Amino acid sequence: MGDVAIIGVGIHPFGRFGAKSAIEMGAEAVRGALADAGVEWRQVQFAFGGSREVDNPDAVVGLLGLTGIPFMDVYNGCATAATALQLTADGIRSGKYDIGVAVGMDKHDSGAFTADPIHYSAPSWYGDIGHFLTTKFFGMKINRYMHDHGISHRTLARVAAKNYRNGAINPNAFRRKPLSEEDVLGSRMLNYPLTSYMFCSPDEGAAAVVMCRADIAHRYTSSPVFLRATTLRTRSYGAHEVHASWAAVEQADAPTVFASRAAYEEAGIGPEDVDVVQLQDTDAGAEIIHMAENGLCADGEQERLLAEGATEIGGRLPVNTDGG
Repeated sequence: MGDVAIIGVGIHPFGRFGAKSAIEMGAEAVRGALADAGVEWRQVQFAFGGSREVDNPDAVVGLLGLTGIPFMDVYNGCATAATALQLTADGIRSGKYDIGVAVGMDKHDSGAFTADPIHYSAPSWYGDIGHFLTTKFFGMKINRYMHDHGISHRTLARVAAKNYRNGAINPNAFRRKPLSEEDVLGSRMLNYPLTSYMFCSPDEGAAAVVMCRADIAHRYTSSPVFLRATTLRTRSYGAHEVHASWAAVEQADAPTVFASRAAYEEAGIGPEDVDVVQLQDTDAGAEIIHMAENGLCADGEQERLLAEGATEIGGRLPVNTDGG
């Protein structure tokens, strides 16, 4: 299979935009990516679109142009964007297409996500007693991790404060106001040990990329981004499962561990070669846990790294530079 290059990126800012629809935001992101790539919509041969709230992201073609291309819709939880990116890349790698678009768009209501646990292979009572809520998922996971590896509340606050500072200098970020560690620690406790300012907030926005065969990328840009690896993994028995009402006696590695190992191998690099990192940023705890799961540090080492400023934009391993 051939290499794939990203030749254009586009983003609709994240925040709250009144009556503006997710489809409209998705179209703006795609137009931005096309302009960045110097490509016209009629040149795009296929696309993948991802969303949680929109069940037909393909409707964006009504605003971009009815060219008849195959446009596939995907939803894969927190991995929706990664899935759309990988499927687009695989379509090009297979030799079936030369150029494609991956786009994600959403317009979330305020508040934590929840759903009927029956749809996630969990019993109804799990939701009836209030356990099937995103804030609770992440609170339980980081609470155990802090106990096992000596992570302090101060370190959680350092993650959040860093990301608020980064968001303040990103014109596309939802949260543009810096907050101190004391502000974060003093905010309302939602699900112990996570306070309200340690969580991201569901909001609205969109992002898109234009991808093509690596060998033709020079036709569009002198600085393509080569996509060396994309990997997805599901849980093995014993891994922490946020949708389960039980836990195995012996804990196994999370799927992130296996996905990152596969990605490093596919790309021909190791975690020591990484210069900048974007990690799951649902909450301050997720960033801490995924630093270790991606092999960027040992469990518990985050306490020192955050205290030293290693994950700041000017540090040796910047993490979530967009604002988290």
